[in-house]
Amino acid sequence: MSLADTATLRTRVEEAGLLWGLVGLVAVLSLLPIGRLVVEGFAPGGQLSTTALGKVLASPATWTATWNSLVTAIAGTVLAVLIGGAVALIATLTDIRARNAFTFCFVLPLMIAPQVTALAWLQLFGPSSTLLKLIGLAPPLGSRNPLYSREGIILLLGIQYAPLVFLTLRAGLRALPKELIEAGLAAGAGPLTVLRTVVLPLMTPPLVAGIALCFVSCLGNFGIPAFLGIPGNFLVLPTLIYQRLAGLGPGVLSEVAILSLLIGAIAMAGILLQDFMMRRRDFRITTTSSAARPFELGRWRAPVEILLWTFAVLVLALPFLGLLTTSLIPAFGVPLNAATATLANYAYVLIEHAASKRAFVNSFLMSAGAALAIVLICVPLGYFLVWKKSRTLRLLNLAAELPYAMPGVVLAIAAILLFLRPIFGISLYNTIWIIVFAYLARFLVLGLRPVVSGYLQVDRTLEEAAQIAGAGLPRRLVTVIFPLVAPAAVAGALLIFLTAFNELTVSALLWSSGAETLGVVVFSFEQGGDSTYASALATITVLVTVGLMASTTLFAQRLHQGVLPWRD
Repeated sequence: MSLADTATLRTRVEEAGLLWGLVGLVAVLSLLPIGRLVVEGFAPGGQLSTTALGKVLASPATWTATWNSLVTAIAGTVLAVLIGGAVALIATLTDIRARNAFTFCFVLPLMIAPQVTALAWLQLFGPSSTLLKLIGLAPPLGSRNPLYSREGIILLLGIQYAPLVFLTLRAGLRALPKELIEAGLAAGAGPLTVLRTVVLPLMTPPLVAGIALCFVSCLGNFGIPAFLGIPGNFLVLPTLIYQRLAGLGPGVLSEVAILSLLIGAIAMAGILLQDFMMRRRDFRITTTSSAARPFELGRWRAPVEILLWTFAVLVLALPFLGLLTTSLIPAFGVPLNAATATLANYAYVLIEHAASKRAFVNSFLMSAGAALAIVLICVPLGYFLVWKKSRTLRLLNLAAELPYAMPGVVLAIAAILLFLRPIFGISLYNTIWIIVFAYLARFLVLGLRPVVSGYLQVDRTLEEAAQIAGAGLPRRLVTVIFPLVAPAAVAGALLIFLTAFNELTVSALLWSSGAETLGVVVFSFEQGGDSTYASALATITVLVTVGLMASTTLFAQRLHQGVLPWRD
């Protein structure tokens, strides 16, 4: 065998070994937990049984929670589409000023944990609102906070996920060829007519994708229904699962598995409906060009900008002020003034409270560790998905996306089942590592998408030259490929860290004593009536999130457009 044949064989062996290792890893993170969930629901103990299914279907609470989930998810999605769609059209197609700053502010609620959003809005309204007391607009004592309702949950879900619709629609609008718009204008049509007859029909795919993603996110959201629904006994499926598991323990795992599969089935129905709608028509654009010239608003530009920034202040600044003012008072309900203002709540959560201190360390280490591990997985995985295309690899890509497409509570229950009764003799149950496992599975796709985008922008010539020079695949990955895709990989790692740092949906079901996360501690403070401590801790997490997002300006110029969602 010649040296060339030996080198070729070595390359094939290295690629095959690495690829099958990645296949096994993705299978463990994605397919194995979902499979374990199905087995527990329909074959507990290894024998087929419909006992758990019968109990769940016979329970009135199941159907009440299912109806509540559907109503809040659908209504929240509609509200998010109205807000996010309108803002995307204005911010992308018109000549408004300070576009980057506004995009940053509009996307920020998506990067803030839902439970923090819920807490901030709760502190803004009601008779005990510190901010309303400060300006003399607090309602009478005894008044009910209007957010403790179905309508309050819908409002916050719509605000939380409007940026999802905004981002997906904006990506499509950026790719819209300018010839199509200019042809409509040249034919005598006005901007609104062009928008209605040209732009919106072509934007059906990204809009439908945004709707599906928003529906699944609303359906699986735990933080907002937990803060606003549990006090008023308004249960959705995620909070019903939480109460069942927290109140009755592992003995109800089969019933909880069925409830989780019910959420998953509803989510998958939404995704399949999206696919069905896309198959009915052909939305392909047969021409490409530079981006279209923005519509000039003329004398309407200033009023439109005022309207957009007013909205940003209402949904971002005011709730944060409500959170901040509550964190500065000694006890909930005490008016804020020069005599009562205090930093004692911050001192308590940062220095005195043991669980808070552990939560900071745990959340930081788990988020950073998950981000680093996912980058190490995604760089070689992206190599195969982009440069070694095949049908098997497309299936691998779908498997990697499955845990993120499913509601977080489904993955949490699946992880509990996988490690409570371990298949391979490895039990992570009741340890911090089960949360790390769930983070790796849940957020793998957040690291993969930017890396894939980075590969698509890289010229493969350098990698091929290194291969010809005799460098093996591991060496090429370390010395050639990783430096080329590093900016995109770092951006993906930052997205993972920001998402996991304040996460609650997964960790609310997986945490144990000593393995608390920031989301869990904030939730525990609020449930225990310590709103001032919860507000102080939530304020710190918001400041950390904003600081990390703002720090990306240091390397944003090196990234492909769209890798960082808050950068235009």
